[in-house]
Amino acid sequence: MTFSGHTARKRFGQHWLNDERVLDRIVQAAELQQADRVLEIGPGRGALTERLIASKVAAIHAVELDRDLVAGLQERFGGNPRFSLQEGDVLSVPLELSDGSPAEKVVANIPYNITGPLLNRLIGRLDHPVDPPYQRLVLLVQQEVAARICAHPGHSSFSALSVRMQLLGRCTQVCHVPPRCFQPPPKVQSEVICIDPFPAELRPISAMAHGVEHLLKMAFLSRRKMLRNTLAPVCPLDQLQTLAKAAGISLEQRPQEVAPEAWVALAKGLNQTDSAA
Repeated sequence: MTFSGHTARKRFGQHWLNDERVLDRIVQAAELQQADRVLEIGPGRGALTERLIASKVAAIHAVELDRDLVAGLQERFGGNPRFSLQEGDVLSVPLELSDGSPAEKVVANIPYNITGPLLNRLIGRLDHPVDPPYQRLVLLVQQEVAARICAHPGHSSFSALSVRMQLLGRCTQVCHVPPRCFQPPPKVQSEVICIDPFPAELRPISAMAHGVEHLLKMAFLSRRKMLRNTLAPVCPLDQLQTLAKAAGISLEQRPQEVAPEAWVALAKGLNQTDSAA
């Protein structure tokens, strides 16, 4: 195969996952069905691709940026009619399968330097979610990012990202992945997470999404301060107190202590107040 002589390239954030246990956990977390069409991002040398093909899913479409790896992947898997390969930047190329149909599930060992933009591409933002959403995404990310995405209110890792992601889907941690599981080993700890995006009817409507974004930007800009102070510009304090209480929020709380659904409730109350004015 043409992988010989190819070394991991730092500019592409390449670290080959070669731990059998972790690879198996990723496939298990995806809960693959025979009818599934899977998008794999950054297949590298194909360790995970091989397992996806063995799972007998209907189709696997891989997107790889490194043209030298593309040649090896094509040699290794190109003879399988269920496999297709796109060379290019996952942030800009079409993500549909070769026949133009969308994938239902995504499996990705995300290059850590594009995690934010890639999450936007795959899941979207509160005010502009990907629609229709994927059924499931199984992502290998930096542990710090995984902690922020999956954290519960009150945890030190709970952040505006936690609120946004948890309003867009069900987020769970699958397994820890230490540096020794990669070649070459990265300098950070990693984590596999699973995200099941919500259908449109379970996501905040557009007006609420904009309101939540506005509140999050104000509150988390000074996350150590109480909401009484950070949200003071929103409306008169007595009115804010009433709306916060109705949303199940105390203005003595700090933003990382407020659950995602409470932010939506507060945004809804503010929106109704503005509409009535």
